[in-house]
Amino acid sequence: MANIKQQKKRDLTNEKRRVKNSQVKSTIRTAAKKVGKIADMKDNKDAAVIQESYQAFIKIIDTAAGKGVIKKSTAARKKSRLAKKVNSAVAALTKTA
Repeated sequence: MANIKQQKKRDLTNEKRRVKNSQVKSTIRTAAKKVGKIADMKDNKDAAVIQESYQAFIKIIDTAAGKGVIKKSTAARKKSRLAKKVNSAVAALTKTA
């Protein structure tokens, strides 16, 4: 632990930011898993549910990228990869319908 007063303050601030960023990253991972699980379900008959969960994921990850929790390119990459999965699931639903 530092002896300098300002460094002690910075340590407290950094810890708060670390905890908050960790929570946001966890939320991103959970949302991505949720969308992936919904897209992979074989008995899913509604493309709107898949799109809705994907839109919720987009909102979460864009907010995190805007606040600097993750880099913008990382957000774009995650969105792109999940979009591929969502689009193929929706295409499979429309093909069978």
